[in-house]
Amino acid sequence: MASVVTHAIIGTAGHIDHGKTALIKALTGQDTDRLKEEKERGISIDLGFAYLSAPDGTRAGIVDVPGHERFIRNMLAGAHGIDLVLFAIAADDGVMPQSEEHLDILHLLGARRGIFVITKADMADAARLNEVREEIELLADGTTLANAPIIPVSSISGLGLDELRAEIVRQLDGFQARRATGIFRLPLDRAFVIKGHGVVVTGTAMGAEVKLGQKLRVLPGGQEVRVRSIQVHSESVESAGLCQRVALNLTGAEKIDLARGDVLADERLEVATSRFDAVLEIRPAAKRALKSNTRVRLFIATAETIARAIVLDESGSIAPKSAGLAQLVCEEPVVALSGDRFVIRDETNSRTLGGGVVLNPLGRRVRKPLDAYLANLEALKKKSGADALEALLDLQETFALSASRIATLMNIPIKEAETALKDPRFIKLSVGDEEGFTTRAKWGELIRFALAALGAHHQSEPLSPGLDMESLRTRLPYEIAARAFRPVIDRLSRESEIVREESVLRLKSHRVRLGGDAGKLGAHIEELLSRAEFQPPELKQIADSLKLSATDLPRLRTVLTAMEREGRVVKVATDLYFSRSAADAARIRLLDYLKTHPEITAAAFRDLLGASRKFSIALLDHFDHTGVTTRVGDARRLRAAAG
Repeated sequence: MASVVTHAIIGTAGHIDHGKTALIKALTGQDTDRLKEEKERGISIDLGFAYLSAPDGTRAGIVDVPGHERFIRNMLAGAHGIDLVLFAIAADDGVMPQSEEHLDILHLLGARRGIFVITKADMADAARLNEVREEIELLADGTTLANAPIIPVSSISGLGLDELRAEIVRQLDGFQARRATGIFRLPLDRAFVIKGHGVVVTGTAMGAEVKLGQKLRVLPGGQEVRVRSIQVHSESVESAGLCQRVALNLTGAEKIDLARGDVLADERLEVATSRFDAVLEIRPAAKRALKSNTRVRLFIATAETIARAIVLDESGSIAPKSAGLAQLVCEEPVVALSGDRFVIRDETNSRTLGGGVVLNPLGRRVRKPLDAYLANLEALKKKSGADALEALLDLQETFALSASRIATLMNIPIKEAETALKDPRFIKLSVGDEEGFTTRAKWGELIRFALAALGAHHQSEPLSPGLDMESLRTRLPYEIAARAFRPVIDRLSRESEIVREESVLRLKSHRVRLGGDAGKLGAHIEELLSRAEFQPPELKQIADSLKLSATDLPRLRTVLTAMEREGRVVKVATDLYFSRSAADAARIRLLDYLKTHPEITAAAFRDLLGASRKFSIALLDHFDHTGVTTRVGDARRLRAAAG
């Protein structure tokens, strides 16, 4: 007999009392009903766990799910990681309501390996078994398990068990576990405390491996824990993952209220999402079309929350037996990466409506027209490699993402992402402490937006030197962190008509020129300051002299700023300007004095100018700031470079 791989999960499915738990006990000798209430009532209420051993000692994990409709949320929590399903349908009952719903769920979760097991086969004759076989074939038609084999079995007499074991081994022989994604995730189905050991959690691992001592993040909370020990099928191991049933003993989790629905993940996965884009299929059992903005109950991995389904297709609805693009807006954040599968039920949790596949984990509010947004989602649905990465990046509100973040969102290995990002359609940027990537389409859009924003600013405020960098950043159609914006602007300056002067941006063609009424006002100001020489009026005094009101002060400041850029006035302090001729004359007198004196005091400079102490000190401070002098105690000395 060929060996059963350890990196595979066998799961059960089927209506209540169709013998799922008895079947697992007959195959493994293990009773998956662990709760006192389950044993008293004779039905499975929560998930049960076992393992199937092959002759060579290797094992496959088993998840036994409850069949009662009242416990469907427990079934959904266990079904997310199934690689091979044993679908039980009793010979006496045949196909029942939960048979249909369980199959719908497995179809939506992408189950492609399965065996239909006609249980209690010893209680039926050949004619009845043929009837049930036909019911199963009709039930499975059009689903992912349409061609699955059908095997009659009796868990009591042993009828068909050998054939079933052989078929399990055949389907798992050479089975390749779901591809490693480069990031470990463990959706929790149990969390409990063992005296003397602390917090233990269990689940079906997704993605890469977890190792002893590894730091993990709890999502959606964001807390950090560390792996103290790992068990697979009750045996201690140094690493685990890749579609295995895993138990982790954690350090640092004592004060965290861990529960089913939480996810333990590689620390590179930093956030959960409250909005994601997906392909959404509506099943026949929904009975009517799903309309946009319908409230639904969302199940993803072991998590459950209420969500609003926004249909992105123009029709605004998705009919039964069809699929469309949709956005799920969750009341509580969930962990969702590209390629993850989910199920939706009606808000009251009474029937399954449909489910689908996550395309873009970080959806954003979109307004019509939706053409570009939908085109990128279609690309994510149909393509891979650089095409898919380009679509994902174009969908993000964030302007650029690191290679690690891109790989995480796409649920692919980091090396695969790095290879795809070498494509010329991507642009590498410095974003804070690391490198980020954006697409040429977003880069071009950023240039066009910045040029348009600066052009509009120059037109509305011709006397302004330009637009403050932060003001432009907050207007952008994309999110760019403040610390990452300067290198982005520097590159924009090299590749466009944008000029950065300190923190102000302008177009190369922009020049502040005073004309018309502003020109006349500037001439009056210049004349006023020139006459005042070393004791100029402050801003409000200038306004009073020119018979301007308080509402004119902003315009007066704008004109003075323009005059400063033209070199006609010098700003010495807040709201204090000197004419260019007066400032130059003061500088010459200061330099001449310091040629024959080692230093100058404020009193000596006051006498030198014949001005009051207030204006003398303001000028000395200005010369300190502009590198002419340096202050030593109460005196100023000439800086070497100024001589």
